Amino acid sequence: MSTTHKRVSDGSSGGSGSVQRPVGIDELLERVRAGYGRIEPQDAYKAARAGDALLVDIRYAALRERDGLIPGALVVERNELEWRLDPQGSHRLPEATSHALRIVVICNEGYASSLAVQSLHQLGLHRATDLVGGFQAWRAAGLPVV
Repeated sequence: MSTTHKRVSDGSSGGSGSVQRPVGIDELLERVRAGYGRIEPQDAYKAARAGDALLVDIRYAALRERDGLIPGALVVERNELEWRLDPQGSHRLPEATSHALRIVVICNEGYASSLAVQSLHQLGLHRATDLVGGFQAWRAAGLPVV
């Protein structure tokens, strides 16, 4: 069964007796996030500085221009993420060296990044995670921004 639908009884007497009910975004996020451990800003900062994680900023250009950038983070627009980070892909970035790579996806507030991580997991990037609270939490924690 897909992660976005639940089977529920429709009360009819015909057919299988069930239909798929759409799952709302809050429940979808809860399900997705239950499948991996998210990372807090300070821990992401330490991991990146130690060379143990690749920070990937998926925010769109207007947000990056307005709020700044995390030094050393790789900027990959959300619509290119899978193509750029798939180690087997023909359009991968040089940093996408292996399926064992620890990737920390960063969006503005930590929502879109969770869905992006689900997609990366489907590509076999099982160490991918996202930043709790996104860029805004990073900045609020007083971590470097340029």
